[in-house]
Amino acid sequence: MAGRVSTPGQTVTGRVLSILAVFEKSLAPRSLSEISAETGLPLSTTHRLLAELEAWEALQRDDQGRYQIGIRLWELGQHAGRQVRDIARPLLQDLYSLTQETVHIAIRENTDALYIDRVYGTRRVPQASRVGGRLPLHATAVGKVLLAFEESWVRDAVLAQPLESRTSQTHVDPDALRAELTTIRERGFALALNEARLGASSIAVPIFQREGGIGAALGLVAPAEDAGALERHLPAMRGISRRIEASVGPFPLRTLRPSARVSGSGPPS
Repeated sequence: MAGRVSTPGQTVTGRVLSILAVFEKSLAPRSLSEISAETGLPLSTTHRLLAELEAWEALQRDDQGRYQIGIRLWELGQHAGRQVRDIARPLLQDLYSLTQETVHIAIRENTDALYIDRVYGTRRVPQASRVGGRLPLHATAVGKVLLAFEESWVRDAVLAQPLESRTSQTHVDPDALRAELTTIRERGFALALNEARLGASSIAVPIFQREGGIGAALGLVAPAEDAGALERHLPAMRGISRRIEASVGPFPLRTLRPSARVSGSGPPS
């Protein structure tokens, strides 16, 4: 029957959000049938909602009639975390000037590191993510810093889930990762080599909230062959981190979704 959906009781808003969520996983254009299949919505319902989203310019179509993110939705998204980006960007530029390497800042988005800004260096380094993109916390230096300085129940919840192997060298053993996170807290920085993408190495330091607690992570990326020399950038990175801490208010942060928590784990009551 037209209008039926795979999720009983799903509202119109829920159906629209399920369509937009398709593009959260990948920005590749999608056909009507692909979106219908990925959302579980009937073709007729999908077609009607896509037409409304296109009319509002949340989505637009390419030359082959496939749907992709529209300019209006992109413009709206630029307001998210804008205060942090506007304040941090000159400081990221400073760090780039001091190191000549690609630098970025990330926050925790559920179980991922969400990259909110980046300044690209001139050297060619394999990039695993982009501004607005996400990578698993356990597979990146910035993600490991965010996880290491989080509350213990968040670490327990993340490490209790299946951990994705982005490359053959991604650390996915929960016990080994737990020990690594302890070391990161002791040293105050994290390293990653060929974990998010082969050929790339990275180092990251925490950026704390003014009122305490981890707010974001500041990272630097270099070719894998330079991994052994990354620690020389720590004084500059820590200096920039402190300047960001002193300038930025509360960082945007989304907590773990209920399904991401393990039984018996949760924030303290």
